[in-house]
Amino acid sequence: MLPLSHAIPIIMGANIGTTITNILVSLAHLRWREEFKRAFSGAIVHDIFNFLTVIVIFPLQIKFHILTKASYYLTLSFQHLGGFTFTSPLKLAVAPAVKFFLFLVRSHFVLGIILAFVLVITSLIFLVKIIRRVSGKKLELLLDRYLFVNPLVIGLLGFAITAFIQSSSVATSLVVPLIGAGLLNVEKIFPYTLGANVGTTLTAILASLVTGDFTSIQVAFSHLAFNILGILIWYPMRKVPIGLAYKLGEAVGRKRWVALVYILGIFFFLPGLIILFFRR
Repeated sequence: MLPLSHAIPIIMGANIGTTITNILVSLAHLRWREEFKRAFSGAIVHDIFNFLTVIVIFPLQIKFHILTKASYYLTLSFQHLGGFTFTSPLKLAVAPAVKFFLFLVRSHFVLGIILAFVLVITSLIFLVKIIRRVSGKKLELLLDRYLFVNPLVIGLLGFAITAFIQSSSVATSLVVPLIGAGLLNVEKIFPYTLGANVGTTLTAILASLVTGDFTSIQVAFSHLAFNILGILIWYPMRKVPIGLAYKLGEAVGRKRWVALVYILGIFFFLPGLIILFFRR
């Protein structure tokens, strides 16, 4: 089994890596400058939060082992509580299509990657078109009056949707077209992404409790501890990630190639440099 000391950095990296889906969704607004600026700002506030959290917590973990200690005490408290496994309705719905495409590509790895990329881009284009079509006063009223009412309700909404579909990427990607359409803003979706970050840990925690294995449960709780600590640090200082998201959105609105530089730099170039540095 992977040691906890190795699992925690992987969890931190995965938290950042999973947010690239949001940015891909925002790229579907590329043709409309103002929409793209709004959508990109909304998309990257999630990875900015995760990135800032890693910057603060990773050194503390190395020096003081705060995630190791927090997850240890949580595991002691919940180890014998018991858990259960839950299959997302979304996964059940797409399972036949997944099996069909896996049968088509079989051992053709490159073909599988190309087909997956085409399907993702096509799905994103249709998602944005649907959101643009239904955007109107009724949807805006629904969002303002019932769903995105206050930060607590918004955070719980993000938590509930993510826990239900078992994917923070899907949950947060759903709101990006709404931001692009001007129905939501970065301030409103920030607590939603925080709730989604916590919601994505629920499935792993419940599944690990079923196993009864102490290390598995501790790994799951270290993910929860990472996100909770991140919220405690950055929600009171939310102007920092929100401000950065707006500034990058403005830069992308002026020069759209900045989006490509951001994606390559944050998700490929920077991780590559870190891997090369720590392998020495």
